[in-house]
Amino acid sequence: MAEDLILATMPMVPKYEVEEVLGVIYGSSTRTRGAGGRIISGFQALTGGKGTAYADEIEKARKEALEDLKNEARKLGANGVLSIDFETAEILEGFILVTAYGTAVKLKK
Repeated sequence: MAEDLILATMPMVPKYEVEEVLGVIYGSSTRTRGAGGRIISGFQALTGGKGTAYADEIEKARKEALEDLKNEARKLGANGVLSIDFETAEILEGFILVTAYGTAVKLKK
C-alpha cells in the first residue's frame, strides 16, 4: 500500500503548499527490555561495544510512536505531518519512552 501521508522532518515539502494547519500531534510508545534484555545489556556494558539489546527496543518504540503519530494525523484528516521530531527518555528502571511529534497539515500541490 502506498503511503497515504507525507511525513517530513522539515517545516515544508518541496512542490507542496500548506493549505491548512490542523495542529500539533504526537504518538508515543513505552517499552521495557525485560529481564533477558537487561542481562544482555549488562554483559554488553561490561565488555564494551554496541548495546544492541537496548538499541533494538528503542528502534521498536520509535516505529510504534511513529505509527501512533500517523494514526493521530489520519483522525484529523491530515495528508501530511511536518517538523517531525523524536524524544527518547528512560522512565523508571528499564522503561523506554519514545515520543514522536509534529504538525498535522493538509497539503496541496
